[in-house]
Amino acid sequence: MVRVLICDDQAIVCEGLAKILSTDPEIEVVGIAHDGSEVVEMVAQTQPDLVLMDLKMPVVNGIIATRKIHEQYPSVAVLVLTTYDDDEWVFDALHSGAAGYLLKDTPPKNLIESIKGTVANKTFLDPAIAGKIINDYQNRPATNPTPTSFHLSEREQELLKLLAYGLTNAEIAQQLFLTEGTIRNYTSELFKKLNVSDRTQAVVAALRYGLVDLKDL
Repeated sequence: MVRVLICDDQAIVCEGLAKILSTDPEIEVVGIAHDGSEVVEMVAQTQPDLVLMDLKMPVVNGIIATRKIHEQYPSVAVLVLTTYDDDEWVFDALHSGAAGYLLKDTPPKNLIESIKGTVANKTFLDPAIAGKIINDYQNRPATNPTPTSFHLSEREQELLKLLAYGLTNAEIAQQLFLTEGTIRNYTSELFKKLNVSDRTQAVVAALRYGLVDLKDL
């Protein structure tokens, strides 16, 4: 059972999301919060697996709330669901620890799949968001890191591509005929080279710096 805490300042949106998620027997909505301050408090009370987070809210916005949850409750995933696709919102949310970023026009079926997948350590980015990451990279000065400057081994390049596909450590281990422990070691070293702290940031870096081709995903 995936325990989900919904955070959105619009009551009608919360009710709609709760109704959509209740159609799946493997998802339980454990609470609803209407601002960033409330959701941080409710995480401690409800102990969710995932917070479905809006961004632009009163009192405390979703960016700050995401950062606090990521710091205080690192085992709780935050999946952004918002109408805002401005670059500032996107990159701030991902840098604050969001595990994924979806827009509110995401079909219900895809939303449910994304929630389950995020809890399983997969990464979900709306195609428009992934495109922004690519554009950000393309518009950066030539002094920024290039694919070759990271000095990734063939194994690390392969691992990064599988992470971008959204595969879990267990699935990657099975595909590469390695143990999960070995995959964790490779992943840890990969994160160091990319200067990131989790797989979502690794995928963002991969897209931004052209380490993974968006057409292959």
